[in-house]
This record gives sequence, structure tokens and C-alpha cells, in this order.
Amino acid sequence: MADRYPTSMPYRQSTDGYHTYRIPAAVVTRAGTVLAFAEGRRGSAGDSGHIDLVLKRSTDGGRTWGDLQVVATEPRRGTAGNPAPVALADGRIVLVHVRQGPSATEAKIRRGEVTAAEGRKVFVQVSTDDGVTWTAPSEITGSAKRPEWRWYATTPGHAIELRQSAHAGRIVIPANHSLPPTGSDNGTEGKYNGGHSVLSDDGGQTWRIGYVDDNPDGYVNVNETTATELPDGRVYFNTRTDSTAPGTRADAYSADGGQQLELPFRPQAGLVGPVVEGSVLWCESPDVLLFSGPAAPDARALMTVRASDDLGVTWRVAHTVSGLPAAYSDLVRVDGDTVGLLFETGDFAPYERIAFRRIPVAELASS
Repeated sequence: MADRYPTSMPYRQSTDGYHTYRIPAAVVTRAGTVLAFAEGRRGSAGDSGHIDLVLKRSTDGGRTWGDLQVVATEPRRGTAGNPAPVALADGRIVLVHVRQGPSATEAKIRRGEVTAAEGRKVFVQVSTDDGVTWTAPSEITGSAKRPEWRWYATTPGHAIELRQSAHAGRIVIPANHSLPPTGSDNGTEGKYNGGHSVLSDDGGQTWRIGYVDDNPDGYVNVNETTATELPDGRVYFNTRTDSTAPGTRADAYSADGGQQLELPFRPQAGLVGPVVEGSVLWCESPDVLLFSGPAAPDARALMTVRASDDLGVTWRVAHTVSGLPAAYSDLVRVDGDTVGLLFETGDFAPYERIAFRRIPVAELASS
């Protein structure tokens, strides 16, 4: 099994000065280097506090990894996280991420209890040397986030650069936000979750907001979203939702490069699993749409890659990693023969380590 599905461990709990590593995102550069991003959480496994955005590089397809790099840090020892990297056709790597102050938490932000300086902000960095060095962060909050939005997060997982249709070259970043509450609500209620895209048509120089789906009706609560480009030129979005809609997933399509959705997000009950982030990837040869995420219906466990042969209408199990605890993941095409899966897992809890598995592409095709 180890030889058939080589699995390395780029991140382990309590190493390199960090308590826990979470929120994996992966891209493969034009030179073939695998970049594995994560949040390095200093004091605990919690979602707030001192968190850095870290990176490890692999030049052998994810079999071994170089030393840990700190790519972004919040100057006041707050949070820098939710990495949304994209490897562009011109060789550059664009990395968008979010920050918040050291006293901020998601609940406080949703309740409107933090100042603008402590709240969520959006930044972009660029590497022109295969991820070895990075530009200083440039803030793009004014272009990527509406003033009334409270909580804000990019992806998690990789962003995409469109390669087809009139929108070729566009960067598409799925993101999510929360609305201010009405009535006696305090803003932490799930119905105030919403989703949107952030777009750039000039290689990451300027940004704008594309579609917005945030109807607070409590049916589909768009949350952490990932995307991939389909062979017909449409963009497929898949999101986590905790709502009255069937299941825990919803999906949508865009025919204009993420500017608008053909229809609002609708339930995708064919993907059974807990409320958690999941990754999507279009995989050529064989032509199949992939989804990764835990498959246990009521727990973060049983990391599984599922496949759709009809562009997201129906799904089948294509590869099961293990029955162990598991949570967030990101899919990436490593080379012509291999898909990589960067995922959170552990023996007794899902956040003990972040692993990288090499999966033969041939095994993902329908039999």
C-alpha cells in the first residue's frame, strides 16, 4: 500500500515551533514544484490568535519536503491564514490570504464586536522564483470585501486561473463572508453566511468582486467554497453548508468566468459527509471531476476522493485513503500520471498532521 500510494508528511503537530498545522492548500508550479501551504498555529489548535501562513516545497512530486518557510505573518501576532494560492501560466505564483488582529475571533467579528483594525483584511503576495521568495504583502481589502461584510475568508484551498473561453487568464478565488444580522439575531447564526468570488483579469494587479450568493433564508448557507474549471469553459463551485437544505454540500456553475452564477447554490446531497471544507479538481485523461473530503456522514473521518463522470451531477467513490480521522483537504494535479491530495488527518484526531498522498490518475477513471 505504501509503495502504491506514497504518502509523505509535510506537517506534524508540535514541530518547527508550532502547536498545530491546519488549512492545507496546494499548487504545482510551472517548473513542477509542489507547494504545500498551511496555517502554522503557535499557541493552540484554535482558529484565532498567533497564526502564521507557512509553506513547504517539494521538488520530487511530494515525496519529500524542504524546510518550513514563513510566508506571511500578522505584525501584532494576530492571524494570517486561509491561503488561496494559484500557479499562473506565466510562472508566477499569486497568493491571496486574510488577516485579523490578535484579539479578534470569528464570533466577535460576526457579532460586530471588533474594530476595523482588528477585523478581517485581505492581502496578496507574489513569487517569481518558484515559491522561494515572496513580495511584501499588499492589501486589497477595499477591492475584495464589501464594507458591510463582517466575517471574511478566502477558499480554503487553491484558487484557479482560467485557461479557456473569453475569460482565459482570469484568476478566480472562491470566498465567503457573513452579513450583519437583523432583528434579535447577533450575527453568529448560520443563515447570515454567504459566498462570493474575487476576480482578477490582469494577473493579480487589480481585483474585483464577482458573483455574490448570500440570501439569509436559512436554506443553503454558502460557506467555505472551492472551484475548478470544466472542459466546457464553465466554472464549477462546491461549498460547505450547514442549513435546512438536504445534506451538507451545495454547488453552482458559472458560464461567465465567475462573474455570475447560472443559478444560486443548490443542495448536492450526493456528496455525503460532515460539515467541512472539500476540494474539487477537473482531471483530464481520464476526464473526470474530483471531490475530496471526509465521507463519514457524521464525523470528520474517512478521507475519500469521489468522482463525477457527468460534470457534478452524480458521484462515485474513486479512492479511499483510510478510515482515520480527517478534515480539510486540497487536490492538485502533480503530473500526467498523478493527482496529489494534501489533507489533514491523524490517528486519534483529524489535526495531528497534514499528509500528502500521490494517487495514480488511472485509478480515478470509471471501470
